[in-house]
Amino acid sequence: MNFDSLSILMIWTAIAIYALAFIAYALDLGRRSQVAADTRFAEVTARELVAVGAATETGGAAASLSAAPAPAPSSGSGGASSTPRFVMARIGTALATLGFLFHLAGEVLRGIAAGRVPWSNMYEFAMTGTLLIVAVYLVVNIRFDLKFLGTFILGLVVVLLGGAATGFYVQVVPLSDPLKSVWLVIHVFVASLGTAFFALAFALSVFQLLQARREARIAAGAVKGGPRFLATLPGSERLEGLAYRFATIGFIFWTFTLIAGAIWANDAWGRYWGFDTKETWTFIIWVLYAGYIHARATRGWRGSRSAWLSIVGFAAVLFNFTIVNMFFKGLHVYSGLS
Repeated sequence: MNFDSLSILMIWTAIAIYALAFIAYALDLGRRSQVAADTRFAEVTARELVAVGAATETGGAAASLSAAPAPAPSSGSGGASSTPRFVMARIGTALATLGFLFHLAGEVLRGIAAGRVPWSNMYEFAMTGTLLIVAVYLVVNIRFDLKFLGTFILGLVVVLLGGAATGFYVQVVPLSDPLKSVWLVIHVFVASLGTAFFALAFALSVFQLLQARREARIAAGAVKGGPRFLATLPGSERLEGLAYRFATIGFIFWTFTLIAGAIWANDAWGRYWGFDTKETWTFIIWVLYAGYIHARATRGWRGSRSAWLSIVGFAAVLFNFTIVNMFFKGLHVYSGLS
């Protein structure tokens, strides 16, 4: 087997492990739903006990019942701890880390086979972009506990990487002349890193919308505001703050992507900007996220409006990567597909 064949083997192994991580994270959401249900049952039971105690003629019994603590949800570990342990989330993270190592090996082997950085066509860009999405997710989890995003992030990676390996794979070919530049290393890598942070902000924005809807329904008196696992997640404001933070980091990388792309375009074609399709859509994405950051910071656009801007921005990123590369003509279209 040559290096490219080994790379393909590593990538498909990574996809399989990511799929197992997705299942583990899905089971974790199920566990979170059970914890939320147990907590809700404990709260209702405690209130009923207090009501029964208050109705008795024996004041001592009422006081005893009202002072009784609510039963804590099971920790799942057999101990007395009241803090639930989400073991499947840890297993999912361990599997995601293992999948990342195989993914990284596939990336390196593709680079060795090509004798260059492995991100010059759609297949390679998808391989690199999804690698960085997983990397950013794992690194961010060291600082913030965002394992509840695992199902969303790993599901997205399985779809994108699996789709690329199935539909976008091309044999290693020499670079075209415009790509023989140091800016290939810098420009595309930074764009991929920006995309990774946008993906994380996108996932947080989706959960923000779900959580905000749940909070609104509970405030209106509904017994159940939505999927039970949402009760174990941070509030919508916290999710929005995290999404904004990661989108801002992604925006910084995307701004550098625009600047580096203009410099590269001048070196390759003798002009900084030519309203090429890829250039135009890259700028549209920049405007969307600039609007998102500006509106939230200065115009008070918070809540669902800011979340939808984040979601639309990432949809534009995916459109730029797939539809523009596949169906639009231009100097920047390097899909590698015939």
